[in-house]
Amino acid sequence: MKKILLIEDNEDIRDNAAEILQLGNYEVIVAENGKAGMVKAMQHKPDLIICDIMMPFLDGYGVLHAIHKNDALKNVPFIFLTAKTERSDFRKGMELGADDYITKPFTGTELLNAVDSRLKKISSIKEELSRMDELQYLMKNTLGQDDYQLFAEGRNINKYKKKQSIYSEGDRPYYLFYIIKGKVKTFKSNDYGKELVTELYSEGDFLGYVPLLEDTLYKDSAVPFESSEIAVIPRKDFEQMINNNRELAQRFIRLLAKNIAEKEEHLVNLAYNSLRKKVADALVILYRKYYTNEAQPGSIVISRGSLASIAGTAKESMIRTLSDFKNEKLIDINDDGSIQILNLKKLELMLN
Repeated sequence: MKKILLIEDNEDIRDNAAEILQLGNYEVIVAENGKAGMVKAMQHKPDLIICDIMMPFLDGYGVLHAIHKNDALKNVPFIFLTAKTERSDFRKGMELGADDYITKPFTGTELLNAVDSRLKKISSIKEELSRMDELQYLMKNTLGQDDYQLFAEGRNINKYKKKQSIYSEGDRPYYLFYIIKGKVKTFKSNDYGKELVTELYSEGDFLGYVPLLEDTLYKDSAVPFESSEIAVIPRKDFEQMINNNRELAQRFIRLLAKNIAEKEEHLVNLAYNSLRKKVADALVILYRKYYTNEAQPGSIVISRGSLASIAGTAKESMIRTLSDFKNEKLIDINDDGSIQILNLKKLELMLN
């Protein structure tokens, strides 16, 4: 049974919400103010927190801030329960890292749907992390340059233009791809065309390996950020090589999953980080992936839509945040729209 912490100073609302949640087959822990709520959160380690904003001793914003500072609680989904309906209030809460808002008065269906949606989302993330952990178990070493050449040399080299499809979500995999030159992103999109970037790749990276290893369809799509040259390795050649060389197979799998920890962190950050933290992390990821000389920082050339999909946020919100970062002298925006990193350390240490 999932455990929910309900923090609400109004006794009638608290009792009503608790009763609804109990009827929904949830274990409910209640607290009458933010200070008591933090004590119970640390005692009971709930699966989800529902919290009023306007409360004595410690308001909802303070509770959320304290939750995010606690390593044991920072990943717990957090829903605000409030009578505040101004857009600025919603924005403040979401930028602080809240997962959802429920406005008063609310119906039992609204409350249960919000809770169910948040719990399903975190469950999905945990399942994905578990799957990646299983793959990570195989990791110990990485391929050397000789093994790269073994796979890449003598292969057909395809040239892809910017935004030209390499493969699409739902397709069956027939090739392993090795990037000789260029930059590639993989992404998932919904029915409305909104994208979420799942990974970034550059020269020397393999691409499209997971469905080959799992014998499944592609779970995302891949397109280049810029004109790219990619070696195409037929599936049968890939399978023959790893089947005939156990050590190579083990080392290859280890290489392919070497970024598992980064993916785990990225999934969690998308779910829980504040808007500023998401945008800062996206800039750092791009910089780390494509630039290595901190003494002479390069400009990040990327569309605002693509940057928003990496950060996992709305384009308009991302643009406002970039403007804030520019005013704070963390970045500069060149005439051509490219982004110059001025203070990488502060972006890395951005508070959540």
